[in-house]
Amino acid sequence: QVQLVESGGGLVQPGGSLRLSCAASGLTFSLYAMGWYRQGPGKQRELVASISRGGSTNYADSVKGRFTISRDYAKNTVYLQMNSLKPEDTAVYSCNAYWNRYDYWGQGTQVTVSS
Repeated sequence: QVQLVESGGGLVQPGGSLRLSCAASGLTFSLYAMGWYRQGPGKQRELVASISRGGSTNYADSVKGRFTISRDYAKNTVYLQMNSLKPEDTAVYSCNAYWNRYDYWGQGTQVTVSS
């Protein structure tokens, strides 16, 4: 059974930092491209960042220079380091694993940026 379990969300002040983690199990982690998506209040879900199985990264324009995605093959975990957080970053952040026709999602973790 494939599981993606996110952690690290919470409440943070503007300008602060958080690191999200997504621990994957039940799949061959090295085969999968991994991504972080978010859905803010009243908004559609959007891709925040992705990392290929080879380590190439891609970012939404709104987070470039502030967020960093990385993966640890030994721990089957993908991370999202979020710095200089803004109120508009408030959303539920979800982890995604994709390979071939296989597409898996985590349950999401809430990130709230507010003073």
